[in-house]
Amino acid sequence: RHGRTVTAIRVTAAPDDGGARITWEDDGIGIPAEEKPRIFDRGFGSHTGLGLFLAKEVLAITGITIQETGVPGKGARFEILVPKGAARFG
Repeated sequence: RHGRTVTAIRVTAAPDDGGARITWEDDGIGIPAEEKPRIFDRGFGSHTGLGLFLAKEVLAITGITIQETGVPGKGARFEILVPKGAARFG
């Protein structure tokens, strides 16, 4: 429902300063700039408003952060940062 124009989704993971950076991005319309500060707030959204709120809360329990870094009009992009020593590659 949010990505009505999405034709591709890309997920990548890479080492980042001893931790990891997981990136989820699409090629849809993105998130409007005026909504970005609130997308992780409880109750924000068209249904329950719990999805991104709960994702951020659960990740925070383990020291992992999530932020939206996409460009409005060019797609949504979420970066999940796993702290140093908490990620394993190989």
